[in-house]
Amino acid sequence: MSRPDFLLSAWPWRSVAYLLTGAATGVATLVVIVTVAAVCGVLALVLVGLPLLVLLALSGIPVARVERRRLRLIDHDPASDQHREPTAPGLRPWLTLRLREQATWRELGYALLFAVLLWPVDALAITVVLLFPLSVVATPLLMATVGDGEETKVLKQWTVTTWPTAFGVAVLGLLLMGLCCYVLGVAAGARGRLVRLLIASREDELGARVVELASSRFRLVDAFEAERRRIERDLHDGAQQRLVALTMTLGLARLDVAPGPLSDQLSKAHEEAGLALAELRELIHGIHPKVLADYGLPAAVADAADRSVIPVDVDFELPGRLPRSVESAAYFVVCEALANVARHSGADRARVSGGHRDGRLFLRVRDDGRGGADTSAGSGLTGLADRVSALDGRLALFSPPGGPTLLLVEVPCELAETADCSA
Repeated sequence: MSRPDFLLSAWPWRSVAYLLTGAATGVATLVVIVTVAAVCGVLALVLVGLPLLVLLALSGIPVARVERRRLRLIDHDPASDQHREPTAPGLRPWLTLRLREQATWRELGYALLFAVLLWPVDALAITVVLLFPLSVVATPLLMATVGDGEETKVLKQWTVTTWPTAFGVAVLGLLLMGLCCYVLGVAAGARGRLVRLLIASREDELGARVVELASSRFRLVDAFEAERRRIERDLHDGAQQRLVALTMTLGLARLDVAPGPLSDQLSKAHEEAGLALAELRELIHGIHPKVLADYGLPAAVADAADRSVIPVDVDFELPGRLPRSVESAAYFVVCEALANVARHSGADRARVSGGHRDGRLFLRVRDDGRGGADTSAGSGLTGLADRVSALDGRLALFSPPGGPTLLLVEVPCELAETADCSA
């Protein structure tokens, strides 16, 4: 409306169309709601109309759908449907979901407000703001037809008896109509904002998007963990077993060959196969250690501490299993932290502690090194922090110069009784 060409654009006509269709739709809504309520009330006397009350409760859904479509007349930003899709096909799941949704009852409230109050406001705005200026502009026409060219009344209040006065009033009506176009634009804009607030709130849309993004993020984390387990299983049951068989075959072949160049070549091939097997086992362990899948996070943390090149004290116990994605993220945080301690800290000893309380996993890795660690300096913890964040958790590093260094991890999760659980 602040544009200088507003009066020459389509927006005044859009505002008029929005308010006119609002009045017509409101009348239809009132008739339908009153009819459905009356039929349900009459049939309820014989208990037949009680199920039909569901139709009355759902009557706001089509009204809201029409209102979201009408909103496009004055708002280019589309209003999305707030309803979720049922997880199962059929009428019963659909009805159950709709009756439990807050959006259904909010739309019913809007439909009742629309039928009782809002459409008369739309009609009144059109009548007062549009018809009055039109009647003023039509003064010369009224004087020539109804007044027989002698006189006419403007808005039934002022009498006009001369043609110059009649045309002057018509010019004034044109100016008044231009002003009223702005008034109609304001009225339509306010009406549209009310609709968006009640049935198509941007905050609700953003909230729904946040929930969907969080759900999709958890699904991606679970899918990532499932893919890691699949790769680990395929390598363990496929490539590793073939390398074991190859190593055994080369060993047997070396025993059957007399000493000489061929025996030396077989011996060298046997050693290379053994090294490849050891590297593959280490790779499999890094992808998803079997001890983590079979025995849980405490056993995996203890195993990581045993394999550390510096002494590590472990004080970490859980009364049950954690979600797989949480176990995996926590385990690799511990592994990366202990690797950093061994490579960069100059520490003589480290300690891993933590547990589960108040619905959260707490994990601490502390060392007595020189400190000064920085996650932005390529320590490898940045990716792990992103992974913890994907689980709605937090990773914090405290490492003042001179030490000690303390890594804290906190992840919301619930304990499960068995190892077969998911986030």
